[in-house]
Amino acid sequence: MNAPRVSIIILNWNGWEDTIECLESLYRITYPNYDVIVVDNGSKDDSVRKIKEYAEGKIEVNSKFFEYNPSNKPIKVFDINEGDTRKGKFNKPAYEKFDPNRRMILIKNKDNYGFAGGNNVGIKFALSVLTSDYILLLNNDTVVHPGFLTELVKVASSNKNIGAISPKIHYYWNGKIQYCGKTHKLGPIWTTMHKSCKPNKMDKGISSSLINTDEIHGACMLVKKDTLLSFGFLDEDYFAYWEETDFSLRLRKGGISLAVASLSTIWHKVGNRNILKKTIRPISAYLFGRNMILIILKNYTEFYKLLGMSILLILRIPLLLLNYILFYGNKKSSIYFALGVLAAMENERKSPILFYKTFNK
Repeated sequence: MNAPRVSIIILNWNGWEDTIECLESLYRITYPNYDVIVVDNGSKDDSVRKIKEYAEGKIEVNSKFFEYNPSNKPIKVFDINEGDTRKGKFNKPAYEKFDPNRRMILIKNKDNYGFAGGNNVGIKFALSVLTSDYILLLNNDTVVHPGFLTELVKVASSNKNIGAISPKIHYYWNGKIQYCGKTHKLGPIWTTMHKSCKPNKMDKGISSSLINTDEIHGACMLVKKDTLLSFGFLDEDYFAYWEETDFSLRLRKGGISLAVASLSTIWHKVGNRNILKKTIRPISAYLFGRNMILIILKNYTEFYKLLGMSILLILRIPLLLLNYILFYGNKKSSIYFALGVLAAMENERKSPILFYKTFNK
């Protein structure tokens, strides 16, 4: 029996150095049937050129997780613009002649459509053109274990009711656990790490290969084709932040199970480095504030809307505002965070792309 086809989608926006480290780790995986699709989300730097140079073998990748491997270079890059992507124009017979670790699809979006919009371009292409069985969304600032995908597919296929699954995620910088499942105590506004592991602690091993979770992680999530066709793609109202939470809630409402494959491992570049930088962009603060309200308005019943909004307004939002001011020392971001909250409460539905362009003039 052939292994199910998995299309791996990596979204890049002005982040080619992280992307090529992620790619180099991907081309070492043991899973036999996969596609690598890099979606460049309207980068303004030279990301597209640098990614192609990496594929040609002109840029060596340094990583603490592996030694650079020149033996699979050059990697054939199938370059496709956004217009042809949306029309499904692609030379699939030529593409299929190459082994998975010797080929790459590079989709060039005309603009930055955010996490949801950019990934959706890749998802639609993979399902319609490549006829994938699974879609794996993978952050470009991750490094994967060679066996991570084999374990994800194994666990996902073991239970028909599992619609989406994430691996166990470690911090890139210190190896401590970032994620191994979440439990919703009061919906997504009050979550705790799964009881089988503790955040910011070293991994002591988990006996079960499957952990049930209330929320999958956006840094890496494997989704079945039938799940996407039945429940839709990522909600582009969010642009960035909280999309995977919204997607998780949507699946759970439909009776679909979510899981963590605890024997599947990746490393994620969040944590120490970002904390030391102590920076947050105004657009990020705006969207985080806006979307934490939006997710309640979109997914809660009237009672829980009232309860959730009360908790946010009385407790969480003031604490976040203080965090922006005291920890980050960024009054501007705190103002935009508050503006985002107000915009969501006023039921603002302007395209997030317009806000992005406004912030980046």
